[in-house]
Amino acid sequence: MKLCHSRRATSIRFDDPNLVGTAGLVPVMELARQAGLADLADCWLSVPTDKGAHPGSKVSCLVAGMLGGADSINDMGILRHGGMGRLFQGVCAPSTLGSFLRAFSFGHVRQLDAVASRWLVNLADRVPGLSPETQWVFFDVDDTVLPVHSAAKQGARVGYTKVLGLDAAFVTMSGPGVAPVIVAQRLRHGAANSQRGAKRLLQDAFATAGRIIKPGQRRLLRADSGFTGGGVVHTALSKGVDVSITLRLTGPVCRAITSIGADEWTPITYTHPSYTDPDTGELITQAELAETSYTMFSTKGTKTLPVTGRLIVRRFLDTRHSPDVLFQAWRYHTFFTTVTAEDMDLVTADQTQRRHAIIEQVHADLKQSALTHLPSGSFTANSAWLVLAVIAFNLTRAAATLAGLAGATSPTIRAKLVNIPARLATSGHHLTIHLPRSWPWQTPWSQLYDTLAPPGRNTP
Repeated sequence: MKLCHSRRATSIRFDDPNLVGTAGLVPVMELARQAGLADLADCWLSVPTDKGAHPGSKVSCLVAGMLGGADSINDMGILRHGGMGRLFQGVCAPSTLGSFLRAFSFGHVRQLDAVASRWLVNLADRVPGLSPETQWVFFDVDDTVLPVHSAAKQGARVGYTKVLGLDAAFVTMSGPGVAPVIVAQRLRHGAANSQRGAKRLLQDAFATAGRIIKPGQRRLLRADSGFTGGGVVHTALSKGVDVSITLRLTGPVCRAITSIGADEWTPITYTHPSYTDPDTGELITQAELAETSYTMFSTKGTKTLPVTGRLIVRRFLDTRHSPDVLFQAWRYHTFFTTVTAEDMDLVTADQTQRRHAIIEQVHADLKQSALTHLPSGSFTANSAWLVLAVIAFNLTRAAATLAGLAGATSPTIRAKLVNIPARLATSGHHLTIHLPRSWPWQTPWSQLYDTLAPPGRNTP
């Protein structure tokens, strides 16, 4: 492909007031409105002074900017170009939105958490397929470090990753064939332990999910070894949620592994291998599984009540050793689960736990979107920004579900549904949005628009 004209034969002018570059915000923000985003913000947020006035409009602007690709306060100017003023009312200047965020206290962040929770419940009621309809509903908890480049940011620390940043913890809800949505979130200082605040985070997640999922659906919390603690496990069990959590190879775990007989191992083959040998980098295609009974928190002196369940062990050959050695050397991965063998057999339990990695895709998605940067030096402003990024993430999931693109990531949804150019034309007090001819994703865009447009309204 090459240009049709030379630079001498072309000229550029930024002078058309009827063009917009993010016409996809029309149906997506209509979905946010129908789920009550602005109304909930007006009801729950009490940010003081004039900086907190009209919180519904400001929250909607911040979410819309994130949907359009904004990852900083200045990027919110994307809402003020061309004919955007003819499509949306109450568009705030970036400086106004920045002042709004900097006026947040921790209590106001918790109010915004309440808005995000109630809005997600409303959204799930309006978007079939957003919440799992299957027997099992999976909750995944994990944290990730959001790098920053200035120690002046409040809460910035160097943690276990040896990277200066802030720590963000999320709980997602998903099911077989259903893309995850985020049901709880929290921003913490960069050196925070994974279990810091995890109990309250899970309580918030289960409270929100309890208003979405149907009675009788089984719930399972999946986590890695950083969340192996009595607070996490007992919080889940007290809410009727089973746990499946990775364990480190401690002394008690190693002794339990040695109790497994040589004939109790089940060979398995990974048709789509994802694990790699940590030393050689080779894909692992063959492994063996076994299980035994195990009791967590049974060490003498611990104050946590013991919990008995299944210890499932996965092992694969240690390729660092020559195949001609006298004894085979193995590497072991273990996890503990309270799901019984009658409800989930050995192989299925292992496959289910390995799918906990789905939350890593959520982390990557957010870091390619609104969480590319944390825009403020204020910790509470960044905490509010995190909650708004989660709202934008869940909104893209809902819009993609209605458009038939449920498995797409936020950057893909932005390219196909949101950042679509359009020309505005008015005739007889009727506004027409002219979209590009032969747009490759015209069908899903029209499907989304038709689902949300009022009866009798023409489709672009």
